[in-house]
Amino acid sequence: MADALVSVVLERLTSVVEQQIHEQVSLVLGVDSEIESLKSTLGSVRDVLEDAERRQVKEKSVQGWLKRLKDMAYEMEDVLDEWSIAILQFQMEGVENASTSKKKVSFCMPSPCICFKQVASRRDIALKIKGIKQQLDAIASERNNFNFVSSRSEERPQRLITTSAIDISEVCGRDMDKKIILDHLLGKKRQEKSGLYIVSIVGTGGVGKTTLAQLAYSHSEVKVHFDERIWVCVSDPFDPIRVCRAIVEALQKKPCNLHDLEAVQQEIQTRIAEKKFLLVLDDVWTEDNQLWEQLKNTLHCGAAGSRILATTRKESVVNMMRTTHKHPLGVLSLEQSRALFHQIAVSEMSTWEKEEELKEIGEKIADKCKGLPLVIKTLGNFLRIKNSKEEWKNVLNSEVWQLDEFERDISPALLLSYYDLPLAIQRCFSFCAVFPKDSVIERDELIKLWMAQSYLKSDGSKEMEMVGRTCFEYLAARSFFQDFEKDDDGNIIRCRMHDIVHDFAQFLTQNECFIVEVDNQQMESIDLSFKKIRHTTLVVRESTPNFVSTYNMKNLRTLLAEKAFNSRVLEALPNLLGHLTCLRALDLSGNESIEELPKEVGKLIHLRYLNLSWCRSLRELPETICDLYNLQTLNIQSCRHLQKLPQAMGKLINLRHLENLFDNDLKGLPKGIGRLSSLQTLDVFIVSSHGNDECQIGDLRNLNNLRGRLSIKGLDELKDVGEAEEVELKNRVHLQHLELKFNEKEGTKGVAEALQPHPNLKSLHIFSYGDREWPNWMMGSSLAQLKKLVLWRCIRCPCLPPLGQLPVLEKLEILCMDGVKYIGSEFLGSSSTVFPKLKELTIFNLGELKQWEIKEKEERSIMPCLTHLIMKYCPKLEGLPDHVLQRTTLQKLDSTDSPILGRRYRKDIGEDRHKTSHIPQVKYYSWK
Repeated sequence: MADALVSVVLERLTSVVEQQIHEQVSLVLGVDSEIESLKSTLGSVRDVLEDAERRQVKEKSVQGWLKRLKDMAYEMEDVLDEWSIAILQFQMEGVENASTSKKKVSFCMPSPCICFKQVASRRDIALKIKGIKQQLDAIASERNNFNFVSSRSEERPQRLITTSAIDISEVCGRDMDKKIILDHLLGKKRQEKSGLYIVSIVGTGGVGKTTLAQLAYSHSEVKVHFDERIWVCVSDPFDPIRVCRAIVEALQKKPCNLHDLEAVQQEIQTRIAEKKFLLVLDDVWTEDNQLWEQLKNTLHCGAAGSRILATTRKESVVNMMRTTHKHPLGVLSLEQSRALFHQIAVSEMSTWEKEEELKEIGEKIADKCKGLPLVIKTLGNFLRIKNSKEEWKNVLNSEVWQLDEFERDISPALLLSYYDLPLAIQRCFSFCAVFPKDSVIERDELIKLWMAQSYLKSDGSKEMEMVGRTCFEYLAARSFFQDFEKDDDGNIIRCRMHDIVHDFAQFLTQNECFIVEVDNQQMESIDLSFKKIRHTTLVVRESTPNFVSTYNMKNLRTLLAEKAFNSRVLEALPNLLGHLTCLRALDLSGNESIEELPKEVGKLIHLRYLNLSWCRSLRELPETICDLYNLQTLNIQSCRHLQKLPQAMGKLINLRHLENLFDNDLKGLPKGIGRLSSLQTLDVFIVSSHGNDECQIGDLRNLNNLRGRLSIKGLDELKDVGEAEEVELKNRVHLQHLELKFNEKEGTKGVAEALQPHPNLKSLHIFSYGDREWPNWMMGSSLAQLKKLVLWRCIRCPCLPPLGQLPVLEKLEILCMDGVKYIGSEFLGSSSTVFPKLKELTIFNLGELKQWEIKEKEERSIMPCLTHLIMKYCPKLEGLPDHVLQRTTLQKLDSTDSPILGRRYRKDIGEDRHKTSHIPQVKYYSWK
């Protein structure tokens, strides 16, 4: 960790000096010799850090030396940040004073007030640099007492895996364990008895308890046997309300809006009454019987045969829960360990000779993993990309295996894998200790947090975000992450960390990363050592937390305080922000009582990440937020009552992500946003009709880096089609999801025509389009990569465009289009195969639609992949094409509130709406 930190400081030192030269400003004078000395000393110290970090595990004196070095490096990074910000401020203030002048910043004449501030800033930065040099000289001299070995070389692998992350799911040696668990869950072991039937899997961390529970939970017999299956990750601390809400969410398959324990318990009882359920409680730690009783008493109303399956590391938990059957899960045998290791690390070797050469060494390495599947998997993935016998021998003979520190909970294999990471990725991994155990980690948010800490460096060919994605995939491939959730393209979008890996990250960060549970008593007892904390998450357990001692964390760089504030403690927020001036990342999301962000946020000059999402009472942002020149990410998603953004947002020249989805009260965007050429994320662009102070469509012209999602609202306000043409959406190659929002006005076809998207577009939503004719680009091959299309409330269009020509369209939704009375051959287009990839077709609330016909003179393949057809609220529709019913792979037909269809296609099914219809292919048929 110190190695990575010192390397970053050296890079920043060089970068800021170059920035000062490039901008032709000399803010800090008289420190040239100190800068050169700092570079030299930092370089020489860095040469011994590999040896120092390996020795710190056993030698506390070395650990203390590294700690002082890291504190100095953090301080140096702050000063360099101030220096860089001062250059930006000088540049911006010069431009403002020069008004429309196009002269260079160096020739602009600032005001006397600005000059005074600049002189004070220069002197302050110079004094700090000289003070840091003195600290570093002392640390460098102390280095000689340890006789460190200078081991910096090119041996540390810096190449990154370029393939996508691999989630290895192989399970070895657990067949008998699985059978025993299944027998107990399925009632094959013993007669039922009164009370809850609880099966507990108990074993050490990393032994595979969760994996075994997952195998049982997803088994085909279990799916059929139980009416309801519920999975809850419990973890520590055990919070009955949170666990009960998680159960409700699993049962109703949507978020739970209940917050009172009694109400949540009643909801559970209503939903499981007389049903046979399986509840998995993964990772239970609490030994508090009272907390357990609050949950257990809720579960007695299920049907006979219901089961609870728990996993835990602690025997005391098994006893406290009054387990019916305890299943101790042991480690893998030597043979099983070797087989699993071979499967992961050796079996993909390019040649049989290479596989045989490494097999014997691999078996010895596997033996050292002590039969823990997680450890075997981690080390196997680590060695999978290493093909030389020498590299494998180095792992086998490493002194790390002898370290006593890891005998209890943390495996030496993790340390070996960590040491092999490139320096930049080491720092990215250790940062993850800031998340509470069992947290769901969103990939893109994690990357933005890495960016905020300056962990990711663009190499010219790749943006920071792409570098971050490569780091994430690298860690996933090495098994530092698990439980992956992927998008339709197979990319990991969220994950978790195993408890052991999380413990290891916390070990690496020592006193730098903390999960702080906030209540009155605990916060009052925080000692002054908290001044060294750099990253923290506040977890509030009491209704009136005391934040006063949080002010002691004056060096804090990350504060994640989701849902941490209520209306009674909001007065603490201004003082809190006033004290924590080193923050790089601040997450206040979900604090619904915040109506106004304090102006003190402007003091956070280092801030790069600000998350205010779901602060639903927030009405305005202070103008001081525009002084945060370093800000990269501003998330105001679902701030539904936010009425406007600060007018000077054009000053946020480093802003890359402005997440503003679902901001319903926001009527416009400040004009300056059009100057933010670094923006990659702008969820919603609003075309304003309120004058020159707000964005018009032409302001999209310079936002050439936008990617991902873009929704354009207010297109009816656009008067000049030429402005829309200048936006050149057809050249925005990185946009994948586009929404065009009109307001049902006629005469907008020209605007729609001008907004033709790039052929790479994957999804398109068109809302309230008011013309009778569709834009021409919907008629041809301009949407060659489109997978999803939604047409909503385009009320004047009498017919549908020839969408059957779209080659990869998988999902089509046609909603609330009363102008369409007939669907015929024009819908199919002229392709030889019509809708070749379409899987789901939804036609919803077409109140005037009477006929849908397919009249084919020659045989064509039509909708060969269709599985779901939804025909809801089409009261006048008389029938469906025979071709769709008889010649497709249709499995689901839903004709809810389409009575003519219901009468025509249902068999004698009485009042049961969910029986198979007489149409052979259809597996599910719904009517009303």
